[in-house]
Amino acid sequence: MLIDTDYIVSMTEANQNFSKVAKMVDQNGSVIIMKNNKPRYLVIEFSETGIMQAAADNDVLNISRKLIKKNKEAYEELAK
Repeated sequence: MLIDTDYIVSMTEANQNFSKVAKMVDQNGSVIIMKNNKPRYLVIEFSETGIMQAAADNDVLNISRKLIKKNKEAYEELAK
């Protein structure tokens, strides 16, 4: 994930001016809120949550395929 520093705000700023954070999300798609100088929260558009879930599902599927391919002999033995 590439992070644009223009779309990082402090917790204090987010608390004091959340409408600004919402506008930033509308412009960029996401905003990172920092707490104690560390990334703590990611604010995204609600419509993006489905895309993120689909990506996670694809990651699991790809990892599963790699494990099956890597351990094909063991799976064949277990299938007997």
